[in-house]
Amino acid sequence: MLSLRTALPALIVTLFAVHASAQPAPVILTPAVVEAGSPELIRVNAPATATLSADWLGHSITFFPGRGGHDWYALAGVDVEQATGPSVLHVTLRLADGATRDLSRTVEIHPAHYRTETLRVPPRFVEPSPAQLKEIEAEMALKKEVFAHTAPEPLWSGRFRAPVSAPPTDSFGVRRMFNGQLASIHKGMDFRAHIGTPVHASADGVVTLAQKLYFEGNCVIIDHGLGLTTTSMHLSRIDVHVGQHVRAGQLIGLSGATGRVTGPHLHWSVRWEGAYLDPARLLRLNLSGVR
Repeated sequence: MLSLRTALPALIVTLFAVHASAQPAPVILTPAVVEAGSPELIRVNAPATATLSADWLGHSITFFPGRGGHDWYALAGVDVEQATGPSVLHVTLRLADGATRDLSRTVEIHPAHYRTETLRVPPRFVEPSPAQLKEIEAEMALKKEVFAHTAPEPLWSGRFRAPVSAPPTDSFGVRRMFNGQLASIHKGMDFRAHIGTPVHASADGVVTLAQKLYFEGNCVIIDHGLGLTTTSMHLSRIDVHVGQHVRAGQLIGLSGATGRVTGPHLHWSVRWEGAYLDPARLLRLNLSGVR
């Protein structure tokens, strides 16, 4: 039979282990399995009086306080073309008394398997003329300027919603061959929307671009804050203007077949700090309790 002197140390060790296992992890990523193209909700358990600084994959991450006041959040992600393997999410916590804690953790990035498809489009979309190349270059500079500015706080609230009531395809990440040439990796989600289908804002935000572009056709870009944007392309009509604040579900235009297309549809993309994310995964991400 164990004596009190023998049993007490073992009991203390057991209680400490149970207590430690019950403590929440300081940094949690959702989804837990991180793949190329995956949007990630990052949660840090820290006091409301704390300050956080973080970076991951070359991007600075800005956290905002959650509803309950006991957690901090960031909505970030991994680009569809990101190399797989281990990465380090650097997180530094500074408490009100000046003390700091390093909460950095290793994050394994897994491959996402995307297919290849072949499409036929008018030759001018594969081999633009010199005049068209100048137009394309000017539009690239415009989009770079648009993406360089973002609200310093999240403008969205709750879950993101699909922009149209139409069947989606699994086209994100597909390697696209246009007229026999590898043109790009498809960095958006296509919806089989007929011409004239209403297109809505997926979440609250500010319109930062609303005009016709060479490849995108009639295009609307909405800034949702902290580097997160959504883009709707190939519209037949635009119903918003630059600088306009839009609410989730608000009409922004009608779907169409403008720009480089093989037929009527809506191309919808999600971008965070230059990284293109899988829109279908963002729609599945439960953000209801965040803000």
